[in-house]
Amino acid sequence: MAEYHLRSPFSEEDIRTLRVGDIVYFDGLLFGIRDLTQIYMFDQHHEPPVSLAGAPCIHTAPSLRKEEDGRWEKICVGTTTSTRMDRFAPELIGKYGVRAIIGKGGLYQESLEAMRKFGAVYMAIVGGAAALETKQIEEVEAVYWEHLHPEALYQFRVKNFGPLTVAMDSHGRNLYEEVRAEALRRLPEIYATLGV
Repeated sequence: MAEYHLRSPFSEEDIRTLRVGDIVYFDGLLFGIRDLTQIYMFDQHHEPPVSLAGAPCIHTAPSLRKEEDGRWEKICVGTTTSTRMDRFAPELIGKYGVRAIIGKGGLYQESLEAMRKFGAVYMAIVGGAAALETKQIEEVEAVYWEHLHPEALYQFRVKNFGPLTVAMDSHGRNLYEEVRAEALRRLPEIYATLGV
């Protein structure tokens, strides 16, 4: 396990260096997306108005307030569970060049295959860390598809964003599956100690 401090957008080399268990912090660009954002993109066929190439995307529906001058003030930017958005991840990675997806709970095998093929990772964030995440967002640079708010496409600038754990990597490893396999391996031993 290693610790990395990166700058976004990421190169393929940056991402292929990362392994399951590594800790990542990064500065730079971060896009916020959620269910409706991706339904609008993939099911309703709207091309993003900005390039996502090399970028990390975080699964979020942030609480923001629009000021009179048009700027957006961050109130709370938390992270949501990723698995229900799994069907969008392969195309997000393969078609649009997203290099990292950040969320909770992980993704499934087809997404892992896309990560391996195109050079991407899934990075897990600790649940309940919204206050820290919000603090690490320096500015809301843009809100695209504003009519979808709070599930629009958000462009953030972040500083020292993390810690994030690499939970799925471009080498085919999946921390969630490894933990599950180890739990199943130990289950008979646990049952034996309980007298079951």
